[in-house]
Amino acid sequence: MRSFLSSAQAAGANAYPGSAGSMPCGHEPQRGLASDAVIYVDHVPASTESVLAASTDETPQLAQKGQMFVPRVVAIAVNSNVEFPNQDPIYHNVFSLSPTRRFDLGKYRRGNSRTVNFPKLGLVNVYCDIHSNMEAFILVLPHHAFTRPKASGEFRLPDLPAGTYVVHAWHPDLGEQTISVEVPEVGLVAADPSYPR
Repeated sequence: MRSFLSSAQAAGANAYPGSAGSMPCGHEPQRGLASDAVIYVDHVPASTESVLAASTDETPQLAQKGQMFVPRVVAIAVNSNVEFPNQDPIYHNVFSLSPTRRFDLGKYRRGNSRTVNFPKLGLVNVYCDIHSNMEAFILVLPHHAFTRPKASGEFRLPDLPAGTYVVHAWHPDLGEQTISVEVPEVGLVAADPSYPR
């Protein structure tokens, strides 16, 4: 399955780097990038989810790098962990007030990391208590049948058994689009849950 999502212009820079002379400046992330989207289906059979979960062995990371969160968007299955490594030469304090998962990791320096488990479905907005320009999103989904598009907007979902699925395209700047897709017993499916350009 594939889609082509629009891109947007870069935003300005933050003049406050956290401590004098520690970094040249902080940067706002680009908004509207296709690669910030999450593509997922509404449901999968339990047997399919077991196979997908077994093939997932790396813990996702939401790093603090260049006074930004990298990547800006992380998608995970419910009950997964996310690591928050600090790769900047300054302190950060990562936190969320989202009802889906509240946490405050406290201040920690470069080379250190914290890990958080996400046992509840929903969207988690992540911030840094020290740098107000830093923002990221963690989308907690009910299964592993999701993917992230390439910069071009193309994406490929995991192989799914035949049936009818609702494909969701969620984006932090552009909202959510859905499309119904019929997956045949044999063959490929092309879907385009496009956003307005």
